Amino acid sequence: MSESEYQQIGKAMKGAERILIVSHVRPDGDAVGSLIGLGLALQEAGKAVQMVLNDGVPTSFRHLTGSNQVVKHPGGNFDLTIVLDCSDLPRVGKALTEGTVPDINIDHHITNLNFARINLVKPDAVATSAILAEYLPEWGFPVTPQVASALLTGLISDTLGFRTSNMTPQVMRLAATLMEIGTNLPELYSAALVRRSFESARYWGAGLSHLERRGRLVWATLSLDDRSGVNYPGNDDADLINVLSTIDGADVALIFVEQKGGKTKVSWRSQPGVDVSQIALKFGGGGHAAASGAEITGSLVDVQERVIHDTLAFLEASANVLSDEN
Repeated sequence: MSESEYQQIGKAMKGAERILIVSHVRPDGDAVGSLIGLGLALQEAGKAVQMVLNDGVPTSFRHLTGSNQVVKHPGGNFDLTIVLDCSDLPRVGKALTEGTVPDINIDHHITNLNFARINLVKPDAVATSAILAEYLPEWGFPVTPQVASALLTGLISDTLGFRTSNMTPQVMRLAATLMEIGTNLPELYSAALVRRSFESARYWGAGLSHLERRGRLVWATLSLDDRSGVNYPGNDDADLINVLSTIDGADVALIFVEQKGGKTKVSWRSQPGVDVSQIALKFGGGGHAAASGAEITGSLVDVQERVIHDTLAFLEASANVLSDEN
């Protein structure tokens, strides 16, 4: 990012009166935290802000101040449109009117397509919330305890409780700064990563009953019947993928979540040194080296066959490269 782009972002936010902020479908803690954190900061500066998530705010993040302001569809006219935590524009779903070209894109995914007029993309950042926590004060916007709580939730979620391989002392210092503003780290940690609903636990059970393994690849499946059978309200995996990624001896973990309309959501998680973002890109998705995803058209069985085949081939090729290097 050049200095002129950095200046443009602050200037654009300060000059706008009506601002639309959106993030991606099936929002995680970073999508929710960055959306609410930026939204509340702009409101504190006197801006009229509309926060939109195609799928609304998941139950586990509705304790955050400002979550009740998030709507599923935009309405009205805006001076400025900001997209957060999205590597590509289709990821926002119907949170943006078709044909809209965003003014600002703030993200940390290495596969980001730089789709806005101004793009602030920092792949080395652990979360989009971390980018905002760093730059909001420099842009002259207030970080209140409510803003800090939302941003810290994003940091906690995307680092899986400060344990991902891209953690740095700077991130810990940033978290400490947010705590000093007036956040409660244990409560936010528990809400984001520990506590879960009865339905989520049963949903995990359904997925784990379909757990399979081939070589250094493990995967599980969640069908529409699994979801309805336990009355799980979301269309995600309830973070089961993060459990699969802890299995000993697995370099890559996969989860397949059947969606309505003949599509399947696929999530990859990998150990350090295995870049699954390249596989996700092949299937029209994206993300990070260690955590990526894609929504693929096709039946659950068909998508499974294709993705497992290509992921196994990728793992074999990666092993051969490492063997040649040694």
